[in-house]
Amino acid sequence: MTITAAADGSALGNPGPAGWAWYVDDDHWAAGGWPRGTNNQGELMAVLDLFTATAVDSDQELHVLCDSQYVINTITKWMPGWKRKGWRKADGSPVLNLELIKDLDTAIMGRRFRFEWVKGHAGHELNEAADQRARAAALAYQNSSAVPSGPGWRGQVARDSDKTADYTTAASADDATTVSATAALFDFEELTTELTDAANVELLERRLLDPLTRADPAELATLLHPQFEEIGASGRRFDRETILQLLETNPVTDDTFEAVTTDVIADGVILLTYRSASAEGERLRSSLWLRDGNRWRLRFHQGTPEALS
Repeated sequence: MTITAAADGSALGNPGPAGWAWYVDDDHWAAGGWPRGTNNQGELMAVLDLFTATAVDSDQELHVLCDSQYVINTITKWMPGWKRKGWRKADGSPVLNLELIKDLDTAIMGRRFRFEWVKGHAGHELNEAADQRARAAALAYQNSSAVPSGPGWRGQVARDSDKTADYTTAASADDATTVSATAALFDFEELTTELTDAANVELLERRLLDPLTRADPAELATLLHPQFEEIGASGRRFDRETILQLLETNPVTDDTFEAVTTDVIADGVILLTYRSASAEGERLRSSLWLRDGNRWRLRFHQGTPEALS
């Protein structure tokens, strides 16, 4: 038998009031949070609590639906290497969210599990249910109200939120720490552990279509090059600050993504072209990505309405 569950996290401000949740069905779900944390911490905590709660049925496979590539890659790709290096990355720097990750390493031992990436905010029933509960928990902390913690798994209560606070102590110490936790998603060394440069750039471009990314100034500031420019489908030219302001007020997009070509122009320079479709029609888009130090950043983007043949 297989237990299928969605896990999700939410942070209002990232960092800010944060929540996490996992959901199997209306009789089996849990949620919690803390007054200050990051979205990545919420995502990790949701998966950790899911493994902990279902440990009573450890003979069953756990099928985890997750919209966070960071979490999936952490558990399935990066964690063994970090552990061998004494919980250090290849450059010797410490792993972020270490206490959560260590507990995850323990929780998954002996378990049969598989992860499946699902697109967030795309109408997936289980993902939407987990997202709603994680956000409700974050809002409860923001409003100092009772947190809807859920029935848990077979009578198992949700993890005490006071315990989750232990994981966010470092993140609450100062803004610099929490910003670095957000930026870790785009760390170049982590991204290229298993993927080619071209694949990493395509992954980052997809994230730019995620409303959670578009609504997060910290993640956008990490992704967009300081000299970023865009020529929109209307022919209007935008600079970086204008784009940040526009996305802050209207982060939602229904654009789809269909890669056309990904060309390595030179070392550290990749041109990605793709087709997007929305209620407004189809667009052909091109993005120029530059490797800036230890991360990839979007330098230029252009969208053009696709001509009907």
